[in-house]
Amino acid sequence: MVLNNIEKLLEKYENGETTLKEEQHLKHYFAQEEVAPHLESYKAMFNYFQVTKQEQFTKDVPLKSRNKNLYKWISVAAVAVLMVSVFTFTNKEEGLGSLNEEQLLAYNQTKEALSLLSSKFNDGASSLNALTLASQNLEKGVDHMSLINEFNTSTNKIFKTN
Repeated sequence: MVLNNIEKLLEKYENGETTLKEEQHLKHYFAQEEVAPHLESYKAMFNYFQVTKQEQFTKDVPLKSRNKNLYKWISVAAVAVLMVSVFTFTNKEEGLGSLNEEQLLAYNQTKEALSLLSSKFNDGASSLNALTLASQNLEKGVDHMSLINEFNTSTNKIFKTN
């Protein structure tokens, strides 16, 4: 009678339908020395559960904290770069007044030469845009010519002229 009851409980256990009290009854049965021979595999399983329940993890787990100082230093560096750039920009305007006439003339001539060079480069870039547009139109024309060629081939087949 007890064996029949244990087998029913095992079936319920495998289906996940047992209560905690029924599971305690199963654990108590399989903790005994003598178990039915066809249930020996369950004895090993329940003994394993009992042994692992008592195990404890004793190693220390090192947790690395995030290095928040890195972000602080990056923000400090960004502010420093910003301050240096503002300082040099404001001093640049004031610094031109301290140049002598020759240096000021050289500065203005260099500025004009670079401006001229910039405008010429811009003209060249716009010319390249015109060439690109012409190239695209040429490609469209080639596509239309292939259509005319296909039309010509079709009419030759229709009228059988070779």
